[in-house]
Amino acid sequence: MKQKTLNCNGKLFLIDRPKTMGIVNVTPDSFYDGGCYNSESELLKRCETIITEGGDIIDIGAASTRPGTLQIDAEEEKRRLDWALSNVRPRFPNVIISVDTYRATTAKSMVENYGVDIINDISSGTLDATMFETVATLNVPYILTHIKGTPLTMQENPVYENLMEEVIGHFSKCIHSLRNFGVKDIIIDPGFGFGKTIAHNYKMLRHLKDLEIFELPVLVGVSRKSMIYKLLETDAQHALNGTTVVNTLALLGGADILRVHDVKEAVECINIVQQCEINF
Repeated sequence: MKQKTLNCNGKLFLIDRPKTMGIVNVTPDSFYDGGCYNSESELLKRCETIITEGGDIIDIGAASTRPGTLQIDAEEEKRRLDWALSNVRPRFPNVIISVDTYRATTAKSMVENYGVDIINDISSGTLDATMFETVATLNVPYILTHIKGTPLTMQENPVYENLMEEVIGHFSKCIHSLRNFGVKDIIIDPGFGFGKTIAHNYKMLRHLKDLEIFELPVLVGVSRKSMIYKLLETDAQHALNGTTVVNTLALLGGADILRVHDVKEAVECINIVQQCEINF
């Protein structure tokens, strides 16, 4: 049976129905909302909107991981996150906050200084060999993402002999390692757009239920991504309708958390699918 509870810094987070994670990028260069939340008022307004629209988690990231991105240094990432969390945490002390980082030192600082509840690592520990051990010490849930390559290289002709076998094999190895370190709460993210072609992404969407073998919560993040807007011959600004369609398919495939820019629409999507009483 799939795990339905997470210990988020002593707060019990119950996944009794699909949840919504609202994205807050405090970056100048993220593919959709880069540069939107550079002032305290804009940042807090965004977080307030996520909450009032029904979001369950606020996910704050300070380093863009869009394809082809050169990564900022650790000091700049920490500076941006310190600024964001020093404003957000006092204003929303009881909200579940995740931080999007692949650096163990950043994860440690954010949990210890601001009570961050979840670490969201797009690299599944491949970009920092100390991440698994650090997360175990911090005793917070960890989002384990599948990626092929790095943000700089991941979209340079990614090739798989068998996509789902490789994704499942990757998760099996990482979960075994995390358990050995003592990590109790793991969320798996198949990594749509992280080292996959459009065809790979839709094949993975079609086989999302294959991940049920792990009996762990599944997070899906497809919001306004190129797998949607390139297929529809548009751009990220006009990809909301496509995002809702893909989110619906993800829910039917067993997704437990939707990571999105548009919280209201995602919550409505969840409510409609739930109303249909489809067992996902």
